[in-house]
Amino acid sequence: MSDTTNQTITARSALHARQRPDVVALVAEGREVTYAELHRESNRTAHALLRAGLGRGARVAYIGKESEHYYELAVACAKSGTVLVPVNWRLAKGEVDHVLRDSQAEILFFEREFLRVVQRVRDDLPTLRTAIGMDTAEERAAGFLAWKSGAPDTDLEPGDTEEPIAQMYTSGTTGLPKGVVLPHRSFFTFIDNMRRHGVDWIDWRPEDRSLTCFPGLHAGGYAWFMHCFNVGATSVVMRMFVAEEAVRLIRDEAVTTVWAAPAMLQMMLDEPAASPEAFRSLRKIVYGGSPIDYELMVRCVKEFGCELSQAYASAETGSFVTCLRPDEHVPGSPLMASAGRVCPGNEVKIVDDEGNTLPPGRIGRICLRSPARFTEYWRQPEASRKMIRGDWLYMSDAGYLDENGYLFLRDRINDTIIVAGQNIYPVEIENAIREHPGVADVAVFGVSDPRWGEVVRAAVVRRPGHEEPTERQLMVFLRGRIADYKIPNGYVFLDSLPRNPTGKVLRRVLREEYASSPPRTTANRQP
Repeated sequence: MSDTTNQTITARSALHARQRPDVVALVAEGREVTYAELHRESNRTAHALLRAGLGRGARVAYIGKESEHYYELAVACAKSGTVLVPVNWRLAKGEVDHVLRDSQAEILFFEREFLRVVQRVRDDLPTLRTAIGMDTAEERAAGFLAWKSGAPDTDLEPGDTEEPIAQMYTSGTTGLPKGVVLPHRSFFTFIDNMRRHGVDWIDWRPEDRSLTCFPGLHAGGYAWFMHCFNVGATSVVMRMFVAEEAVRLIRDEAVTTVWAAPAMLQMMLDEPAASPEAFRSLRKIVYGGSPIDYELMVRCVKEFGCELSQAYASAETGSFVTCLRPDEHVPGSPLMASAGRVCPGNEVKIVDDEGNTLPPGRIGRICLRSPARFTEYWRQPEASRKMIRGDWLYMSDAGYLDENGYLFLRDRINDTIIVAGQNIYPVEIENAIREHPGVADVAVFGVSDPRWGEVVRAAVVRRPGHEEPTERQLMVFLRGRIADYKIPNGYVFLDSLPRNPTGKVLRRVLREEYASSPPRTTANRQP
């Protein structure tokens, strides 16, 4: 698959339909979908979107779990010039409302189990034209299939490689989710540069059967599918990540490559069905989203019996930036603490607060240059200008480069907490906790956890003169205000929060204080 004359998902779909029509593109819920079928059905869906009156650049939202129809819709949006906006089904009502309102979605596709969520938000969305339920096994052709019936399956014009095809929502330091706009080119440049330099640290092959443990609603899961689609590989899809199901699929579907967070790898290894026989088909596991524990790395090398590659990326980078190669996964090597070296075609530098490039060993803000990078934060020009400065992305991560160009991550500038590969942002949770009348101040932070990578904790200062909230009361209070997976699993009650001279909360101090101990109360309780 070396054709790069038109680097769009549209053109690549047509190419696969001609050259690899009978190759399986998707395995979902036991059903196989060939490239010819996916091309034909995504053409129909693309024409149906245009028939519905959507112009190029119109936003198309989806709330649901993984399915063949979700990925068909993803390809159809790319073909029709519309932009897919996946909505995380774990989000609370207010969060769903914000994503749909901010994106100005004109059509919403939803799975029936989320009907109540859709009913609660749809009447308040001025741009939403219609909401279409996806078909269930009992109601075939009653929703999505009926909606697209009669649409032609003819090919569409490829469009431009810079045209946006997806808008992934991620929160920033303000706690407000931002739409990361990704174009066609984000899913071509990384593969092209790796091939041009003859390296396969992270690779996709036409004969691969690949499982992503990250959901397609997540930038990492969506990108992994699109990279597989690019080369004509087979994507094995889970409705949602369940460790037992992942092990079964690797075994039964002869999976060759896996993309996962370290916490997901540990859960799979802890499954009773995990065995050398279950993992015999694997050739490579790529992991990222959070650092890997040393002992877990050693266990993965031994028990999975395949190559491991660590990747550093974000939604904004569009694809991977650095990689710790398989041959660098050596027990006892100091490189295991790094995120590897920059991948071909990318550049990384470290700068201070004034933007000056720092020498090796000095910690500062990580900046990178990547041809796969995102286009903009949707409708947020100021945030876009802060992130994109010339050709460089100014990341929210801090770290340093050593003398050999290996990147070492340090404290995250934006204090993002990563739980099993899911990004969680403290300000968003703090805003919800502050709504409790008994809370005067709060700081949310993450601490390391052997199973989940990190877990969420909250340091709370109680408000004098009010009934003092308990841990249980706060947990109950947050339900429905934020997604369940964002609710802290532990609280510490303090007289005051640690701050620097300018008043900024020192989450680093909280993380260090409670990194290896359970939450405990240190406030002076009044009788």
